[in-house]
Parts: sequence; C-alpha cells; structure tokens
Amino acid sequence: MSKPLLEVLDRKGQKPPPVWLMRQAGRYLPEYRAMRAQAGGFLKLCLTPKLAAEVTLQPIRRFGFDAAILFSDILLVPYALGQHIWFAEGEGPRLAPIINRGELVRIKKDLDHSRLLPVYEAIAEVKAKLVPSVALLGFCGAPWTVATYMTAGMSTADQAPARLFAYRDPEGFAMLIDVLIESSAEYLARQFEAGVDAVQIFDTWAGVLPPEELQRWSVLPMNRLIAQLRAKVPTAKIIGFPRGVGSGLRAYATDLDLDALGLDWTVDLKFVHEEVQPRLPVQGNLDPLVLVAGGAALDRAIDTILDMLSGGPFIFNLGHGILPETPIAHVEQMLKRIRG
Repeated sequence: MSKPLLEVLDRKGQKPPPVWLMRQAGRYLPEYRAMRAQAGGFLKLCLTPKLAAEVTLQPIRRFGFDAAILFSDILLVPYALGQHIWFAEGEGPRLAPIINRGELVRIKKDLDHSRLLPVYEAIAEVKAKLVPSVALLGFCGAPWTVATYMTAGMSTADQAPARLFAYRDPEGFAMLIDVLIESSAEYLARQFEAGVDAVQIFDTWAGVLPPEELQRWSVLPMNRLIAQLRAKVPTAKIIGFPRGVGSGLRAYATDLDLDALGLDWTVDLKFVHEEVQPRLPVQGNLDPLVLVAGGAALDRAIDTILDMLSGGPFIFNLGHGILPETPIAHVEQMLKRIRG
C-alpha cells in the first residue's frame, strides 16, 4: 500500500493532500497528559521507548493523520553530546549554557549513541504498529536552532546569546556548528536505520538572523547536514522547516537538496505558489491560532491554503506546532474540511 505523504515527497500531487501536524502528539490531548503524568517527567517520557511509542501513536488512533512523527525532542542531540539538560515543569528546557569557545570542552565531539538507544527502540516499536498507509517521520533540530539553546541554556525571544557568540567569535561558533552538523547527520541516519520513512529538520529560529548571517549559520550548515545524511542514506526523504525567513525561502528551495519545504503561517502563499512550489513540494501553513479559534475563520483559512497550494505536490500542516489550548473538535473540523 502506498503512503500518500511519501507520494508527495516524490513530487506526485495527492487529492486530498496528506495531513499531519507539528506537535500532534502533545498537551492538547488528554491521553497525552495522562501518559506524561505516568512517566513522571518530559525527558523520561522521551527516553522510555514504550511510552514514547504510545504517545506517537495516540493522535494517529484518534485522528487518522497521514503521518506519525516520533515523540522526542530536538535537545536530545546536546544531551547525547554530554551537555547537562533538564526540563522545568511549566518553564520548558534548561541546559548548562555554552557561552564561548572555551566552554566547548564541556561537550563531546561525537554522539553517545547509548543515550539515544531508547529513541531508536521507540521508532522500531511505532513502525511495527503503524498501518501501511501512514508514514513515520523522524526529526532533528537544525544546527543553528540547536546551537541557540546550547548557548542560551533556554529559549529566548531573540536568541541574543547565540547571535553574540557568532558575531564576537565566528570561528569558535563555527566549531560548535561543525559538531552539530556531523552529530545531526549521524543521528538522522540512525533514525532511518531504525525505520523512519522520512525526516524533518526544524530550523525554528532561522528567522532571527539577518540575510548574510542566515546564509552563513542556517542555509550553509543545513546544506552540509543534508549532504552528509545523503552520503549515509542516499534515498533519504528530507523536509526542511526554516521558520520566519520570509523571502529567504527562495534560498532553501534553490540551494538545498530537500524533498519538501515547510512553511510558517506568515509566508505569502502567492510567492510560494509562483516561486517555491514549482521547484519542490511544500508543506504548511495554517496559523496555529486559527486552529484554536475554529469556526468560520478556520474554514476560510483552510480553503485559502487549499486553493493556493493543492494544485501541486503539497502536504497540509500547521505553520508551527499545535498549541496546548487547541480544542480537539477544531482538529476534527479541520480534517473534515480538508478531506471533504
């Protein structure tokens, strides 16, 4: 049986388009909240294969999405590099920050795959339980985005710590980026070996960079990461998601060997339709807040996206992760609207 999402990645349009949601396994689901309480913490949930697999499968059972995305976190790469990481309840991730070149000695140059074995085990368990038509996605964070967390020790509004590090000591910052490129390529290759059908690379904080720095710290490292992954897994299917880059999407569409490009909710769909989609499949880009709002506004937003993008190879998704306050009924409304 074919998988509609993989058909799109092979540049074959599907009607209706396949659909999945970023963070589709998460806090808006009561079954997820119960599982997280049972696990006793977010990191433990990510690193307990049976629980991570169950959380991955929950939205597939409830909604019948066309893809499951592994329940995990982009910060497992710095965790496997030896950086101290913890998750504060209600506050998000925390890391022991690396604020200059001298502190790079606190991380390893190679991944400790023993720390990531639970991830690979969870992939195998999910793969064994998915129906044949549903694709399984793995993922990692892009080098720039992961570096922003590693240097700040948390998420910040403008990622100033990483930007200052890169401005003050570009050679030192490049050393960190180099480690993340090689580690991320190896991590994704192992995910393919474990059973994923495709992967998404999240560059969530690409949009804080000015154009020249965007090229240096986002586009070029992504290019190197993709090349290294394809050297290990020549048939790898790869979706890139650079959030907030606007017309900078053109560089991701033309300079990177991607199979699809994810769009955030601020992107001009006319620009995408005319300049991006003719080059490669696209994915997105419903505003997560309109999914919270529901009603006629949600229907209009869905129709606009379908009208603009469903004529070519296209995967329906949000423009960022689903919000915890999203009503389940609105997800059902969305799916009914997309699938008719």
